[in-house]
Amino acid sequence: MKYAISSAGAPRPIGCYSQGTTAGRLVFTSGQIGIDPATGELAEGGIEAEAERAISSVEAILAEAGCTLTDVAKVTVYLTDMADFETLNRVYARRFPAPEPARSVVEVAGLPRGAKVEVECIACR
Repeated sequence: MKYAISSAGAPRPIGCYSQGTTAGRLVFTSGQIGIDPATGELAEGGIEAEAERAISSVEAILAEAGCTLTDVAKVTVYLTDMADFETLNRVYARRFPAPEPARSVVEVAGLPRGAKVEVECIACR
Protein backbone atom coordinates (compact mmCIF):
# COMPACT_ATOMS: atom_id res chain seq x y z
CA MET A 1 0.00 0.00 0.00
CA LYS A 2 1.36 3.41 -0.98
CA TYR A 3 1.07 6.47 1.22
CA ALA A 4 2.64 9.91 1.43
CA ILE A 5 5.23 10.86 4.03
CA SER A 6 5.49 14.36 5.45
CA SER A 7 8.00 15.78 7.94
CA ALA A 8 8.32 19.20 9.55
CA GLY A 9 12.08 18.50 9.58
CA ALA A 10 12.21 18.92 5.80
CA PRO A 11 11.11 21.87 3.68
CA ARG A 12 7.60 21.91 2.30
CA PRO A 13 7.41 20.77 -1.32
CA ILE A 14 7.83 23.62 -3.81
CA GLY A 15 5.71 21.79 -6.38
CA CYS A 16 2.98 19.18 -6.61
CA TYR A 17 4.72 16.19 -5.01
CA SER A 18 5.09 14.47 -1.64
CA GLN A 19 8.25 14.72 0.45
CA GLY A 20 8.27 10.94 0.32
CA THR A 21 6.15 7.89 -0.33
CA THR A 22 6.13 4.24 0.62
CA ALA A 23 5.36 1.17 -1.43
CA GLY A 24 5.39 -1.96 0.68
CA ARG A 25 8.71 -2.08 2.54
CA LEU A 26 10.30 0.54 0.28
CA VAL A 27 10.53 4.22 1.20
CA PHE A 28 11.21 6.80 -1.51
CA THR A 29 12.22 10.38 -0.78
CA SER A 30 11.72 13.19 -3.24
CA GLY A 31 14.83 15.10 -4.15
CA GLN A 32 15.84 17.47 -1.37
CA ILE A 33 17.85 20.62 -1.87
CA GLY A 34 19.56 22.44 0.98
CA ILE A 35 16.57 24.51 2.12
CA ASP A 36 16.30 25.16 5.85
CA PRO A 37 12.72 24.17 6.76
CA ALA A 38 12.59 26.83 9.50
CA THR A 39 13.48 29.76 7.25
CA GLY A 40 12.61 28.52 3.77
CA GLU A 41 16.03 29.76 2.61
CA LEU A 42 18.90 27.87 1.00
CA ALA A 43 21.62 26.99 3.51
CA GLU A 44 24.48 29.47 3.45
CA GLY A 45 28.02 28.21 3.03
CA GLY A 46 28.06 26.66 -0.42
CA ILE A 47 28.04 23.02 -1.43
CA GLU A 48 29.04 21.62 1.99
CA ALA A 49 26.26 23.40 3.88
CA GLU A 50 23.70 22.61 1.17
CA ALA A 51 24.64 18.92 1.08
CA GLU A 52 24.45 18.67 4.90
CA ARG A 53 21.02 20.32 4.93
CA ALA A 54 19.70 18.20 2.04
CA ILE A 55 20.80 14.99 3.76
CA SER A 56 19.25 16.18 7.04
CA SER A 57 15.96 16.68 5.20
CA VAL A 58 16.17 13.18 3.70
CA GLU A 59 16.90 11.85 7.19
CA ALA A 60 13.83 13.61 8.63
CA ILE A 61 11.57 12.21 5.91
CA LEU A 62 12.93 8.71 6.47
CA ALA A 63 12.34 9.04 10.22
CA GLU A 64 8.63 9.65 9.57
CA ALA A 65 8.55 6.23 7.88
CA GLY A 66 10.48 4.55 10.70
CA CYS A 67 13.80 4.49 8.85
CA THR A 68 17.29 5.92 9.32
CA LEU A 69 20.14 6.59 6.92
CA THR A 70 21.32 3.04 7.75
CA ASP A 71 18.24 1.71 5.91
CA VAL A 72 19.09 3.53 2.66
CA ALA A 73 19.83 1.19 -0.25
CA LYS A 74 20.22 3.71 -3.10
CA VAL A 75 21.05 7.41 -3.30
CA THR A 76 20.91 9.66 -6.33
CA VAL A 77 22.73 13.00 -6.14
CA TYR A 78 22.41 15.81 -8.65
CA LEU A 79 25.23 18.37 -8.78
CA THR A 80 25.34 21.56 -10.83
CA ASP A 81 29.15 21.40 -10.90
CA MET A 82 31.25 18.21 -10.80
CA ALA A 83 34.04 20.30 -9.29
CA ASP A 84 31.99 19.94 -6.06
CA PHE A 85 32.24 16.13 -6.17
CA GLU A 86 35.04 15.80 -3.57
CA THR A 87 33.26 18.08 -1.09
CA LEU A 88 30.06 16.12 -1.61
CA ASN A 89 32.00 12.89 -0.98
CA ARG A 90 33.31 14.19 2.37
CA VAL A 91 29.82 15.14 3.56
CA TYR A 92 28.35 11.88 2.25
CA ALA A 93 31.01 9.79 4.04
CA ARG A 94 30.21 11.53 7.34
CA ARG A 95 26.46 11.04 7.02
CA PHE A 96 25.91 7.61 5.42
CA PRO A 97 27.20 4.70 7.55
CA ALA A 98 28.93 1.60 6.19
CA PRO A 99 28.04 -0.37 4.28
CA GLU A 100 27.43 2.64 2.09
CA PRO A 101 24.36 2.59 -0.14
CA ALA A 102 24.64 2.33 -3.89
CA ARG A 103 24.93 5.80 -5.40
CA SER A 104 24.71 7.69 -8.65
CA VAL A 105 25.96 11.26 -9.09
CA VAL A 106 24.72 13.20 -12.09
CA GLU A 107 25.74 16.67 -13.25
CA VAL A 108 22.76 18.81 -14.19
CA ALA A 109 22.37 22.23 -15.80
CA GLY A 110 20.39 23.66 -12.90
CA LEU A 111 18.36 22.94 -9.79
CA PRO A 112 15.41 24.73 -8.14
CA ARG A 113 16.17 27.93 -6.22
CA GLY A 114 19.74 28.00 -7.59
CA ALA A 115 20.78 25.05 -5.40
CA LYS A 116 24.11 23.35 -6.01
CA VAL A 117 23.02 19.85 -4.92
CA GLU A 118 19.91 17.70 -4.67
CA VAL A 119 19.70 14.34 -2.87
CA GLU A 120 17.06 11.60 -3.11
CA CYS A 121 17.04 8.05 -1.86
CA ILE A 122 15.32 4.70 -1.60
CA ALA A 123 15.31 2.91 1.75
CA CYS A 124 13.99 -0.47 2.88
CA ARG A 125 12.13 -0.94 6.16
